[in-house]
Amino acid sequence: MRIVLLSIAVCLVGSACSNITSAQDSATARLSKQQASEIAAIHQESKAFITAFNEHDAKAVAALWTEDGEYIDESGNTLSGQAEIEKAYTEFFEASPKAKMNIVIDSLRILSEGSAIEDGRAIVEPVSPGSTGVTQYTVFHVKVDGKWKMASVRDTVIQASPAYHALKDFDWFIGSWVAEENGVKLESNCRWIANKTFIERRHSATHHDGSKSEGLQIIGWNPYAGHIQSWDFSSNGGNAAGVWLPTEGGWTGEMQGVAGDGSVTSAVNYLIRLDDNAYVWRSTDRTRGGQSLPEADEVVIRRSVPVE
Repeated sequence: MRIVLLSIAVCLVGSACSNITSAQDSATARLSKQQASEIAAIHQESKAFITAFNEHDAKAVAALWTEDGEYIDESGNTLSGQAEIEKAYTEFFEASPKAKMNIVIDSLRILSEGSAIEDGRAIVEPVSPGSTGVTQYTVFHVKVDGKWKMASVRDTVIQASPAYHALKDFDWFIGSWVAEENGVKLESNCRWIANKTFIERRHSATHHDGSKSEGLQIIGWNPYAGHIQSWDFSSNGGNAAGVWLPTEGGWTGEMQGVAGDGSVTSAVNYLIRLDDNAYVWRSTDRTRGGQSLPEADEVVIRRSVPVE
């Protein structure tokens, strides 16, 4: 009899615990759905900000703050209220008529029924020289009359790396370039990679018979040796490394490498900047397998789309 009563008690307790757990799970599910709904609403607010910014609508940008909201820029300057914020954005858009923004939301947390905090990164293009074009931001959101608004925004600039400062003289090198020499069409494209610590240069040569050779060059700062260095890889399996030193009007690169057939190569390459839209390239002291090679003809390489 005692065993039966104990069994009944266990069943009753188990049933009660099950009911409690079910109730808790249900409450948690309701809370999760509510938070998901609020987070989605804040995401829409962020999209509205990007749209207003990219349309250069300063009034619409400022309207996303609360009436007495504040904005602290990367220099520590504080703007208070929608009127001040609208004025600042109006001046910014006038000074930067091509500015476009995108954001990456790193985290977004609901703090209470009417508040949330967001951390992320804002990317503004075109990027000005010496800048990464990226800022970190923190936004404190509050709910006003059923709508999410920004009560406080703080920007912090992401500093360019020491490697970028070492390569800043190559800022003008970024872009697409073309040339034609003795019927051979040369094309190249240069871009920053790895948070502006290296430059990637992809290049190709289209020959008379339609054949094409390609290569990849990475240019970066060697912090151990204290100089700019390049690493080159060609489509025939060859590779080379170069030490680049500044010279009058440009750079000189002393190259050492190996061709696809295993023969050792060397050369001294010159890159002379003419202006923002053109540079001269030539190669001297060329050897392969211990044999001297003729100097490469001097080539003027021009930007595909000139910059003003």
